[in-house]
Amino acid sequence: MDISSDRLELVDWSIFRFSGGKIKVRGKIKLLVTFGAHPIQRTIMQTFVIVCVPSTYNGIIGRLALNELGAVVSTAHLKINFPKKLSFGEVIGDQEKARECNVALLKKKKASKETFPIGGPDPRVEVKQREPVEELTKIPLFPGSDKQTVQIGSLLSGKLKTDLVDFLKTNSDILDWSASDMQGIPSDVAVHKLNVDPNSKPVKQKKRNFSTERQKHIKEEVDKLLDAKFIREIRYPEWLANVVMVRKSNSKWRICIDFTDLNKACPKDCYLLPRIDHLIDPTAEHEMLSFMDAFSGYNQIQMYGPDIPKTSFVTDQGLSFTRSCLSASKMLAPRTNISSINFC
Repeated sequence: MDISSDRLELVDWSIFRFSGGKIKVRGKIKLLVTFGAHPIQRTIMQTFVIVCVPSTYNGIIGRLALNELGAVVSTAHLKINFPKKLSFGEVIGDQEKARECNVALLKKKKASKETFPIGGPDPRVEVKQREPVEELTKIPLFPGSDKQTVQIGSLLSGKLKTDLVDFLKTNSDILDWSASDMQGIPSDVAVHKLNVDPNSKPVKQKKRNFSTERQKHIKEEVDKLLDAKFIREIRYPEWLANVVMVRKSNSKWRICIDFTDLNKACPKDCYLLPRIDHLIDPTAEHEMLSFMDAFSGYNQIQMYGPDIPKTSFVTDQGLSFTRSCLSASKMLAPRTNISSINFC
């Protein structure tokens, strides 16, 4: 493209292939890109990441550029349409060139010896989990404390690592280290209502029995929630659900509540959940990604007072409890959580 390497802005990061391989980035550059043909055309500034890899493409236009253009893409017709004042412009692909690129790409790819059935991988064959692309390093935020730590990537080095650690230590006062530390979200900002159909008959599920090992885990979780004041004891509930135990990937137990009957009595909340591309787009052109999330985010949203008794559940301890915070309703809780995030 006859562009001098002096125009590259150097960056200290890499990108990763879908297969897990790591690619070093040479730098990034801003270029003016013109779409369409005269007289109906548009020119926008775009940032390109420069990498040295064998490819049949000179460049790849991402969703950010397409969104800025307001473009509609048709891969079947090799065409892009975009608005331009009172008319529409178009970018038309070359069918012959597209086939040539496809053939060239197939020649470069080596035939894979690994085969899978149409229905997916054979369950009888053990699939090895991929190793993480980098190890994590624990950083204590307070001198002499091994429990209050955060984890950062081990590949960070130099000024970037120092600045990140200093930033985390400076703002350590906003981090909660246990469920009891969380203040919760004020009810005037967000509150979770169930909107139970008044014609629905309350359901009391028959108590399920668990093994001694599972009873121990349930008791530990209930005691933890009681100490954090997320739940409290209740008597004579009209709605009653059972505890469900789910094994997590790290072999620990997740304690859930079977709100199936309560979900059936509630209309579905149609507030849209974010699509994966909407979650990825905001990370574009950012060099670092934080995996810190809202710890027990659902529990930080208060339940609407009159609906609290409807979320009662029973355990092997012979007691019924009700959640004073957001219930684990899969139909309703995620949308309330997302709507509160969008509001804030």
